[in-house]
Amino acid sequence: MSFFNKKTTWANKEFIPFKLCIASIYIIAGSYFHSVFANYYVPLFILFGVTAVWTVVLWLKKMKSKN
Repeated sequence: MSFFNKKTTWANKEFIPFKLCIASIYIIAGSYFHSVFANYYVPLFILFGVTAVWTVVLWLKKMKSKN
């Protein structure tokens, strides 16, 4: 369980995929209550998937570079 105890630092530009990831899932969740974004489900899910994978890859690269 030492994987979750490791610490790393992030630059502001490295937070962009993470912020896009979080924003897209909030829009998806919000669209269940409002039909404004209902036509954009597929692009939003694609955006969420790409940015989630991108964020995890960046995180793992930073974790490996610390060792």
